[in-house]
Amino acid sequence: MKEITVQEFKKKLDNSEEFQLIDVREPFEYEICNLSGELIPMGIILSETEKISKDKTVIIHCKSGGRSGAIVNELEKAGYTNLYNLKGGILAYAREIDPTMTTY
Repeated sequence: MKEITVQEFKKKLDNSEEFQLIDVREPFEYEICNLSGELIPMGIILSETEKISKDKTVIIHCKSGGRSGAIVNELEKAGYTNLYNLKGGILAYAREIDPTMTTY
């Protein structure tokens, strides 16, 4: 599984690079804090793979990296090769990039 650090992710944001960001947390978690990604909860993402790009980099994240890592592994078994897990999830982003972000 390929991973991207929050510093590498922030650099992509700052450089306006094109990628798809998918948040696999639950809607109530997304409401607390988010990175403006597309919300496709873990429980339904495997049945909604048509929403996942195969043509550009896709970064998948959750709260701490565990759920998103599991999803990346499952999608790679289905043939995806363009996926990255956000290492440490949104908690790492809040801790290392934006300490003003609300966490839970």
